[in-house]
Amino acid sequence: MNEFEAIKYLKQYGFDIDQKIISNNAKKTVIVGMSGGVDSSVTAALVKLLGYKTIGMFMRNWEETDENGVCSSDLDFQDVAEVCEQLDIPYYSLNFSDEYKENVFESFVEDYEKGLTPNPDILCNREIKFKVFYEKAKSFGADYLATGHYCQIENKDGEFLLKKGHDKNKDQSYFLHAISGSVLKDVLFPIGHLPKNLVRKIADDFNLKTSTKKDSTGICFIGERNFKNFLSSYIQSQKGKFVHLDTGKVLGEHDGMCFYTQGQRKGLGLGGPGGPWFVAKRNVQDNTVYVVEGEKHPALFSGELNAINLTWISSPPSFPLKCKAKIRYRQEDQECNVKIENDKLKVSFTQPQRAISCGQSVVLYDDDICLGGGVISELGPSLFELNQSLD
Repeated sequence: MNEFEAIKYLKQYGFDIDQKIISNNAKKTVIVGMSGGVDSSVTAALVKLLGYKTIGMFMRNWEETDENGVCSSDLDFQDVAEVCEQLDIPYYSLNFSDEYKENVFESFVEDYEKGLTPNPDILCNREIKFKVFYEKAKSFGADYLATGHYCQIENKDGEFLLKKGHDKNKDQSYFLHAISGSVLKDVLFPIGHLPKNLVRKIADDFNLKTSTKKDSTGICFIGERNFKNFLSSYIQSQKGKFVHLDTGKVLGEHDGMCFYTQGQRKGLGLGGPGGPWFVAKRNVQDNTVYVVEGEKHPALFSGELNAINLTWISSPPSFPLKCKAKIRYRQEDQECNVKIENDKLKVSFTQPQRAISCGQSVVLYDDDICLGGGVISELGPSLFELNQSLD
């Protein structure tokens, strides 16, 4: 594809591009973080088409094999190699497994031992992709780091803000809310303004090896493995009781409190009359998991939460603050009022929220701009405790 064809192609996908921009881009080097998936593959293709000197870089964060003796990192790197050869760009592999275990995985295990439900993807973005990897890319002389995240960057009077991806079903700003905003001036999200179906089309246009590869789901180091079996290798769990919250009746025995999270239905193993059963709360002190019947039981809903370990993409907003928030990925934005007391974020929602989980993150938004957030540390009283019903 010559320069004229590249400009024409890019414009149809919403890029503001001309010959002068491509000439200026040619003076700069972009390292593309490549995972072996279609999103990062298309990112590399677009970066090259935009005229940048493009280098593919694979991050090896986990080296253990699964129960079938397969190391997914090896398979993913094979896909990275094939895509880069198709695009005729150099590629390398960096091993961050030690940093990942120390800064992400150990925290993940510690939190589960405490009865929390952590989100390792958020830690990985903060500690590895946009810190260790970013610093390594800069040390190699890169002007920019590009990734296949569905996010956008807005330059507002020299201040770089994190903006939601155009595709609301794929927006990943929730996972990036804890990164240092100072890196955004040197970061590119080439697919952030595109819907997923067009990303797939671009991959097909370039006949990329990964064009039909399924999106990865779940936690990267667990892969296709059984979560409970995996976690049992690292955590000493203790059996305890399932107790009906309404009646106090013991319904059965659980395998360990760490294996269950707020609002969980599947995998409880509670048969017999009644149900379906959902986890309403867990008592760390006596190792009891309390369950309720029905997904709209008032014990599953709370209107308030506290969060700690606060991080902000830019300057902290002024409090008290009326904004919107998410307590999980792909949740619709929820209206809330926010204030800070004793370094804790106190969030009060307009509507009660279902299955708020300690250890997960609450992320604040001003329209499409991601402000930052914190780790959920406490829940306010449930509707059940307030003797209220769900309207």
